[in-house]
Amino acid sequence: MNIVFTGSTSFTGLWFIKALRELGHHVFPLVQKKREDYEGLRKTRLDLIQEPLFDVPFGSEAFYYALNQIDKIDIFCHHAADVTNYKSPDFDPVNALSKNTFNARKTLELLKSKNCKSFVLTGSVFEPGEGKGTDNLRAVSPYGLSKGLTSSYFQYFVPHYGIKFKKFVIPNPFGPYEEVRFTTFLAKEWLKNETPPITMPSYVRDNIPVTLLAESYAKFVESDLAHYNPSYKPESTANFVERFSQNLKPFLNRPCHFKIVEQKDFSEPLERINTDPIKCLNFDEKAFYQSLAQFYLNTYG
Repeated sequence: MNIVFTGSTSFTGLWFIKALRELGHHVFPLVQKKREDYEGLRKTRLDLIQEPLFDVPFGSEAFYYALNQIDKIDIFCHHAADVTNYKSPDFDPVNALSKNTFNARKTLELLKSKNCKSFVLTGSVFEPGEGKGTDNLRAVSPYGLSKGLTSSYFQYFVPHYGIKFKKFVIPNPFGPYEEVRFTTFLAKEWLKNETPPITMPSYVRDNIPVTLLAESYAKFVESDLAHYNPSYKPESTANFVERFSQNLKPFLNRPCHFKIVEQKDFSEPLERINTDPIKCLNFDEKAFYQSLAQFYLNTYG
């Protein structure tokens, strides 16, 4: 199938494109900026993507020109989202909604003319009403709220154009080429033979290897399912760090010690996890951790 994909230089976007291509699909990765505007990890990920279409932000004239050059679009995967300062409490969810849906109805009209069958939106377990957890499943952050608003918008408008709306909900992915978030922080500390403190040990989350998530995503895109929130191994952060440490230790050749600290900050819901047990059977956990360790060694060692 011909699949148009936005958000191509993101951590998960890179792996989703790879998984879709491994299933034999022709993927057209859209990139918002010019090649020379990328640096650091995003440039590294960009270099791994084959045949990206540059300088085509969602809803722009260049975006429509690029789509019109494709004879048939079977599936449109809208993975891009405004993430500028997404961790900030001052993140503006309404402004993000505007960017995520810019000229969306014109886009849907064009997709209809291209006989597009499905519109696949990427959601987050941290948006309102998704997954399972405490605190009445409220949005975990303003960014999570923006993702929920974006989902509601497309869920309403997409079917008006005879296109099926599908939503894939991301939990907590980790793996090679990720920004410096929790697991990368741990690995960097271990490579320095430091003992990182675990300050949020009580939170229950659904950490999932990105290659497994990507395989799940690609199969979902092919399927008739309309909604999927893949779950791998929900557990407390303390238990996850123990498992993460044991899996990386033989490949990093470090003791990978850590220190559990009494949690005092409970500003996020105690539990927030996905609920659909993942159905991909080809995942080799040992090979994943070996590859991840090699990435850490090459990048931060």
